[in-house]
Amino acid sequence: MARALWTGSLSFGLVNVPVALFSAARDLDLHFNQLHEKDAARIETRRFCSEEDREIALEEIGHAYDLDGGKTVVVTDEDLEAVAPRKTRTIDIEAFVDLDEIDPVFFDHPYWLAPTGESEGPRRAYQLLVEAMGRSERVALGRFVMRTKEYLVAVQVRDERLSLTTMLFGDEIRPAKDIETGGTKPAAKALDRAVQLIEALSADWDPGDWKDCYRARLEDIIDRKRKGKRISAPKPQKEPSPVPDLMAALERSLAEAQGKSGRKAKSGTQATAGSRPKKKSDLTDLSREELYERAQEQDLPGRSSMTKDDLVKALQD
Repeated sequence: MARALWTGSLSFGLVNVPVALFSAARDLDLHFNQLHEKDAARIETRRFCSEEDREIALEEIGHAYDLDGGKTVVVTDEDLEAVAPRKTRTIDIEAFVDLDEIDPVFFDHPYWLAPTGESEGPRRAYQLLVEAMGRSERVALGRFVMRTKEYLVAVQVRDERLSLTTMLFGDEIRPAKDIETGGTKPAAKALDRAVQLIEALSADWDPGDWKDCYRARLEDIIDRKRKGKRISAPKPQKEPSPVPDLMAALERSLAEAQGKSGRKAKSGTQATAGSRPKKKSDLTDLSREELYERAQEQDLPGRSSMTKDDLVKALQD
């Protein structure tokens, strides 16, 4: 069982439900230590005073906020304590809204809320809230303080449990007006082909279909290094030339996606028509990354050091 990051109660009206907060996401990235290349010794990070050129202890470190014109304002620990959010052990629900009213751009990090305590009362209260929110199909919006930060949160029912997602505040989202648009409206025929291409590439969402290919390649490299094998970097690929004729590019992509050239578009696992599975005779049309993924699926030895031509030959064999 994961360790709880926070414990307290979920409060709506006069009802308080004791809960514990668990992260719903896990870090699967591969993390490395920094080494001195010469002697493989670990690199340490230390804090030095630029004026006295000596290492500074943590308790000696203050805070400064940069202003325009190169000026700064020094802020003490007492100043920060004066504005720190009031530390409570409660997730205060302030409103219930429809989920489709919340733009996904506001969602941040997912968590699970689990009931705490051995007595039956808190567990009944938790289950009551699960059933009531499930029936109303509403999402609860509220606030709570974890460590030294106050969070806006959305609480909803997922897999017969309560999930909590931290959210961004409204002014944290950059206004769309600051971002450039595409300009002129597209031609009707091009728009029609683009919509057809989207439909041809449409699939049901299954999170299991989407894999972190970079992490898999990195794990393969580490495994090969562990076995004492030599790793050779692949030859750099040429950047694809921009297609001057947008309509021709749409027609070709649509033909590939719809299988007009003898291939059926596979749904679900890739996002572009060019990355759809192809016949062996068409392996040369794939990029090295796509070839590597197929080699990985077939567990071809030595794939990490292969060039694109080597991968094509190995897959054809």
